[in-house]
Amino acid sequence: MELKDGVTGDSFDTNENIESVILRHLRVPGYQDDLDDFNKVAKHIPIKTVWNGYDEYFRLVLPFIKTEYFIEPVERIIFEEISNFVELYNKVPSDEVIIIAVKSRTDITEELFQQFAVYMKRLANFGVVHLEWLIDKTEEWCRDRAIYLALMESIKLADGKDDKKNADAIPSILQDALAVSFDDKIGHDYLEESAERYEYYHRDEEKLPFDLEKFNIITKGGLPNKTLNIALAGTGVGKSLFMCHMASACLTQGSNVLYITCEMAEEKIAERIDANLLNVNIRDIPELPQVLYNSKVNEIARKTQGKLIIKEYPTASAHAGHFGGLLQELKLKKSFEPDIIFVDYLNICASARYKGAVVNSYTYIKAIAEELRGLAVTCNLPIVSATQTTRSGFGSSDPDLTDTSESFGLPATADLMFALISTEELESQGRIMVKQLKNRYNDPTSNRKFMVGIDRGKMRLFDVADSTSVMDEKEEDIPQFKESQNRLSKFAEWNV
Repeated sequence: MELKDGVTGDSFDTNENIESVILRHLRVPGYQDDLDDFNKVAKHIPIKTVWNGYDEYFRLVLPFIKTEYFIEPVERIIFEEISNFVELYNKVPSDEVIIIAVKSRTDITEELFQQFAVYMKRLANFGVVHLEWLIDKTEEWCRDRAIYLALMESIKLADGKDDKKNADAIPSILQDALAVSFDDKIGHDYLEESAERYEYYHRDEEKLPFDLEKFNIITKGGLPNKTLNIALAGTGVGKSLFMCHMASACLTQGSNVLYITCEMAEEKIAERIDANLLNVNIRDIPELPQVLYNSKVNEIARKTQGKLIIKEYPTASAHAGHFGGLLQELKLKKSFEPDIIFVDYLNICASARYKGAVVNSYTYIKAIAEELRGLAVTCNLPIVSATQTTRSGFGSSDPDLTDTSESFGLPATADLMFALISTEELESQGRIMVKQLKNRYNDPTSNRKFMVGIDRGKMRLFDVADSTSVMDEKEEDIPQFKESQNRLSKFAEWNV
């Protein structure tokens, strides 16, 4: 049965596919037959409406279509020439432009050129397609092709046939393919969208608060999602102590915490968190009787709805792709989705982008930072990590961004960056100084420097007035432990 167009009276091409429809609407009609059909349609539909449809369609979909999505070589050639023309002139090319460009190519055979000529003639079968339908179908086609290509690439990686990537990259490849969609928002209209902007200003942003007052002040209430936050400090100053303290605080607040360590063993991180949560000096933990230890841990479990998972990776072997795979595994096996991730620490992670490549430290560390921040955006949570100071910054009592080791690209990527500063005088007072280096949440010149109390034995930080010494701070009702006391008497006052 022959199908005919009700407008032009011509027969439909029943061999039509979505690729040819897409390509037809990404060029300007040029063949005489095409123009004749266009003139027939123009009697019923205003010419401006038809051309505006072409222009709107190509500007919306072209950024999302990739050459590899097309299966047939001739379709790839046509799309390549369309893309090249748009990149140079920001306009839809005509058939004549495409033909001349293809004729000048030296990488196609005579047979392929003949196929190209037939295909271009096929594109000349002009027809009016509902724009919204075509956009939806094009988006569906892009997503299907992206998923198919991602599956093929994943099989290749699983078989070990890619020298640059390994199987760890499979989850992120599939995730990117599933996320393909046409984003119709092309910017914020300052005048037209003022009401939405005002609502945004007064919306309560979801944040993860600190248990330290000054940190809440400088961040306006805590860490927002989709952010990368960095502590800068020298060796032994307290980078891991800060992250262990904050992980403990988040757990007690009922949050799910994922602590990734590339430096210390899982048990060593857990020991520091034990010292913090149990309020006992870290050196006394091995002597703690099991019945008391279990009692205190169970008490913590009763008081919080959150969970804390600690995962260890070998130094310089794990990157954001591994972390993303870990998140998927935790979700499937333990129904665990973190509210915050700690990475201890950024400089000894690997880069998924430059795995095995020889690059300078600036590029490599910047790539790690960008990948971690991308993970924070993808997972909609804050990530906290740390970095070392340079040799000159290690002994400085007033470090700045230039004292960041290995790469200045790290502070360029971070949302919040602060230095932890310790001197002999501060150590004697039981304090540590915090200096804001970069802050996207608040004015960094307000509270540029401030003090927090530090108890290194119990791996704790606490609020303290800048003008007072923490030596006068009141201890909790847990007894001080003395070396002369025997193993059980140390914990005599604990209630089981």
